[in-house]
Amino acid sequence: MTMKSAPPSSGGHFDVETKRESIQEIESIMAVPGFWDDTAKSQHIIRERTALEKIVQMWDSLTRQIEDLRVMIELGEEAQDGQALAEVAAMNDRLQQVLDSAEFQRMLSGPHDRNSCFISINPGAGGTESQDWAEMILRMYLRYCEKKGWKTTITDYQDGDEAGLKSVTFNVTGEYAYGHLKAEAGIHRLVRISPFDSNARRHTSFASMYAFPEIEEEDIDIKISDTDLKIDTFRSGGAGGQHVNTTDSAVRITHIPSGIIVACQSERSQISNRATAMKVLRARLYEREVENRKDKANEIAAEKKDIAWGSQIRSYVLHPYKMVKDLRTGVETGNTDAVLDGGLEDFVVAYLMGVRRNVTDAE
Repeated sequence: MTMKSAPPSSGGHFDVETKRESIQEIESIMAVPGFWDDTAKSQHIIRERTALEKIVQMWDSLTRQIEDLRVMIELGEEAQDGQALAEVAAMNDRLQQVLDSAEFQRMLSGPHDRNSCFISINPGAGGTESQDWAEMILRMYLRYCEKKGWKTTITDYQDGDEAGLKSVTFNVTGEYAYGHLKAEAGIHRLVRISPFDSNARRHTSFASMYAFPEIEEEDIDIKISDTDLKIDTFRSGGAGGQHVNTTDSAVRITHIPSGIIVACQSERSQISNRATAMKVLRARLYEREVENRKDKANEIAAEKKDIAWGSQIRSYVLHPYKMVKDLRTGVETGNTDAVLDGGLEDFVVAYLMGVRRNVTDAE
């Protein structure tokens, strides 16, 4: 009996010995007097050590399980023990599941995949229909984040004209939030009987979702000059302003050189809202810088098409039949209610694994 899969290679994300050495170096840094004086820097280093330790521990666990399986195979074959060989088959299946999980984790090895992120959702062609669809997408992603155990905070919310929303930005705080949610970036298309059409006709709606990694100041050399910023204040309100008050606490920042506009109205304090808005701006500028540095349009830029027909990454059909189909991977399901309630993991895994396989094949 043979195992279905070998353990992950020791290169790249699973260069274990290098990671062991990195852990030792970090522990040496932590032992230096004054390490805790800079709280932000010390927490960043501790998070890095924790991430490295998880990878090493996972590798060591896989190694032990593989060795246990080899021993069981030898014992079962020598004794011709059918019960032992059946146990080997069960162990092999469990190991395969762990290996599949490890392989998926290896997909999340981008420079900022482990970061928290910001999500922006905007309606496209379709008027009120698409504004309502954008709000449905917002709920879908908030539910997905809840299932993953991530914290979400709506930082900016603009109500739709009659229903739904015109735009929303929210922060997702959690390990590998960006690594997962970047797989969902693109145009989402909905086909349904319109609840806003008195003749009950079928309508097609579009909305976009994009993810931007949360970037700490020490992680990227992006200079933001105060002279390049136009800062406006206004009163919080709507679904995003949980603490509506009579002061101009909400903040809108325009980065004049790039034309990027960000806003935050989720906190009582104007200072807190400004700090969050600056985080969103830094994330947007980082993403812009990544695209500008590449010799050709990268994948994200290529997918940022008009929010309309022909540019969608996924279709959600509620009438005349029910189906959600990802047009990039071919993954589909008839359980539309579960998907719209945040059941997105199959789509995320298929896309990330598929992207990695395509890259490997190209190499």
